[in-house]
Amino acid sequence: MKIEFAPLAVPLQRRLQTASVLQWIFSFLGLAQCSIVLFAGLLFTRFWLISVLYAIWWAWDWETPSKGGRRVHCIRNAVIWRYMRDYFPITLVKTVELDPTKNYIFGFHPHGVLVAGAFLNFCTEATGFSKIFPGLTPHLMMLNLWFRVPFFRDYVMSGGLIPSDKETASYILKKPGGGNVLIIAVGGAQEALDARPGAFTLLLANRKGFVRLALTHGVPLVPVFSFGENELFDQVENPKGSWLRWTQECLQKVMGISLPLFHARGVFQYSFGLIPYRRPIHTVVGKPIQVEKKLSPSPEEVDELHEKYMEELSKLFEEHKLKYHVPEDQHLSFI
Repeated sequence: MKIEFAPLAVPLQRRLQTASVLQWIFSFLGLAQCSIVLFAGLLFTRFWLISVLYAIWWAWDWETPSKGGRRVHCIRNAVIWRYMRDYFPITLVKTVELDPTKNYIFGFHPHGVLVAGAFLNFCTEATGFSKIFPGLTPHLMMLNLWFRVPFFRDYVMSGGLIPSDKETASYILKKPGGGNVLIIAVGGAQEALDARPGAFTLLLANRKGFVRLALTHGVPLVPVFSFGENELFDQVENPKGSWLRWTQECLQKVMGISLPLFHARGVFQYSFGLIPYRRPIHTVVGKPIQVEKKLSPSPEEVDELHEKYMEELSKLFEEHKLKYHVPEDQHLSFI
């Protein structure tokens, strides 16, 4: 394989952009493991008291993630996220005004390999969420597993991430006064296994839990499509029925996380590595679907709203696809 190296005379801005993405990749793939090693390792050094005190505080603070977390605005506003934004670049697009006195559920599609668009748009202020949607506070849901990791839990909470369980979702949606947005990557870890350039198949046909949640709380559903999300990485071929896909699906069922074998480019060369390609992402927030509150929605009511949601998501995609260089004959499909 011929390796294409990056030129030596790369502007400093581009180097900083690559470095910002590199730290994000590390935080996604390795920071949790390093946090566990640090916590355990300190116990066997003269700094053992740090881990002991943290463990005491951790026990006292155990419920915080399920109560909306603990965001840190200086971290959400850090300059490193603006460098990461400019690497792709990533933009957040508003199609209609949203009433800040209401709570909302955003359905984010597609999941992609590492949900880069969801993270940067909703867990940082790099794309200006608070200015674009004044009065709204975003809460992106993440696997519960990561909130059981010492130190790492505090890092992910600082951006506004919360556990992906029904109790946490209900806590956010029941907040009086409105102004809260619950963001759910509906396809989840399983959809990541099919995230590759040119893919427009969404794992949605049987995903109805978020619809039932909206009905139970009477909050509007907002479809969100992130154009370019699947273009960031190539992935080792894993067709259904292959041994690789079988292994990945077994791990996903057991661990809750999928392990897509993705690759793109490196830091100093463009031929292989785990750094995403420099391809633009445009995250388009659609218009809200008004939902009537039903404390115990029937299966028929859930199906009706779910069908309407898929129609609105398809309409959002069709209205914007040509603007973001998606072929005219390309349409969304749901499985």
